[in-house]
Amino acid sequence: MWHGNWREEIWKRINQIWDIVIIGGGITGAGILREASRLGLKALLVEQRDFAWGTSSRSSKLVHGGLRYLKEGQLSLTRAAVREREKLIADGPGLIDPLGFLLATYKGDHPGRLTYKAGLSIYDLLALHWSHRYYSADDFKMLAPHISPEGLSGGFRYGDAQTDDARLVLRVILEAVAEGGTALNYVTAEKINAGEGAAAGTKKRKEVKMAGVQLRDNLNNRVVEVRTKVLINATGAWADRLRTQIGAAPRIRPLRGSHLIFTGWRFPMAQAMCILHPLDNRPVFIFPWEGITLVGTTDIDHDQSLNEEPAISPEEVAYLMAAITSEFPSLQIDLSDIISTFSGIRPVIGSGKADPSKESRDHAVWEEGDLFTVTGGKLTTFRLIAFDTMRVIRHRLPGLPPMDLQASILDKIETVLNKKEDAHKVPLNEALCRRLLGRYGAAAQMLLNCSRKGETEIIPGSSTIWAELRWAARAEGVVHLDDLLLRRVRLGMLLPRGAEEHLPRIKIICQQELGWDEDRWQLEEKKYLSLWSKSYSLPQPLSSIPDWRIILSAAGLKRRGS
Repeated sequence: MWHGNWREEIWKRINQIWDIVIIGGGITGAGILREASRLGLKALLVEQRDFAWGTSSRSSKLVHGGLRYLKEGQLSLTRAAVREREKLIADGPGLIDPLGFLLATYKGDHPGRLTYKAGLSIYDLLALHWSHRYYSADDFKMLAPHISPEGLSGGFRYGDAQTDDARLVLRVILEAVAEGGTALNYVTAEKINAGEGAAAGTKKRKEVKMAGVQLRDNLNNRVVEVRTKVLINATGAWADRLRTQIGAAPRIRPLRGSHLIFTGWRFPMAQAMCILHPLDNRPVFIFPWEGITLVGTTDIDHDQSLNEEPAISPEEVAYLMAAITSEFPSLQIDLSDIISTFSGIRPVIGSGKADPSKESRDHAVWEEGDLFTVTGGKLTTFRLIAFDTMRVIRHRLPGLPPMDLQASILDKIETVLNKKEDAHKVPLNEALCRRLLGRYGAAAQMLLNCSRKGETEIIPGSSTIWAELRWAARAEGVVHLDDLLLRRVRLGMLLPRGAEEHLPRIKIICQQELGWDEDRWQLEEKKYLSLWSKSYSLPQPLSSIPDWRIILSAAGLKRRGS
């Protein structure tokens, strides 16, 4: 956790020789910082925006092996992912939780029942966990009562998992910090400087090559150059920006994945569904998450500036709405039912394939001069990516101890929350205790201790309690209002208009914990609502969104199985 003057304290000692400097504060950088800290290395992570600002707060929230990767022959990627999924479920209850998936089969579908059965059998065998089962059409309709019945022949149920991606990043970073790591948000790595030799202790010891990187504190506009034995570029879709500084050719193909969010009551889903889009046969997921229903994702080239927050396009809205209308015609879902949207940029290694979805999702680690770049990969396999990175950099760190490959991914939490009711706190149920321990780990009890009157109550329309906002503002490195509402808690995505109706109460918390005066609050509120309108709502005007019903009708695909 970070308290009080934490940024100044770090900045005072930042100008030193580090074992590792990691650029990028998403799940990849967080995982590397965690493993480096376990090994006792002096490690620094810097992020130009907020922790998890990029891809790692805008994923599909799934911890899964990627069933579709089997179809593409990526067996090793799938095996690694499903096994990491099982470890994450075991290590992070309340943060990573099992999620049942339904997969419908229709008459005339390709692939059909036998292909799905074979794929799911392999999927389960790779995970060493048998979870799938086939249901007849009548039984399947009991599991998914709103699904289109026309042509339905039955379906499968299988197991995967889901998480709060931004909270996962924060927990990994904070556990690394607790073990000696250092992390700073809103610090940009501006320039890589040529490496030079530096004596490693005595003249008899081997000279260790150093890399230099110029860092800018974006909050105070101050600059420092730090030296490090290993410089790691973990900036994901932004990786080529640093790579081109050292003369490397661009290799990243940024792909945008966008999502729609609906209230749970308007689009009820007891468990997840994987459907094949009627227009291109791509898998689309529809599942419950944090009390809402999430639909995604698209997979298209992102040719806009990476400096701007991505936003869903009119065509992507129509694409996802076509999938919903085709599979759930009886619900009559329309644009007015969408409460928010979000888009993320995937750091995919380009190979020139015409179809973006055909590009591999595996990761790679490249050593190019003084810069080590790690990119690609999946949220689920972040620990394996960190392991691979540490293996590649080992030759730059003489005497590095071996990694403990059997260590838990997340710290084991032995805390039992004190749920005793007092004068101002609502008693907590077991589900809420589990959720708080999963998201906040060892800090969960401190979070409850800092709560004030009424702050252990759940915020309507969410699973969040008010005390989470207070704790995040006090101890989790919040700089701007969007840090708080879009990443520390997810109210900005879960509630209409970005939780605008709750801003007066949120204002009081921010003023008390962050010291914001009236002018600062007005500036933050205006900036946040403008950002929400631009990147988390529907494209405007709504007339720019193509009519997906006409598209389906023209293709003769009003509903699945017709």
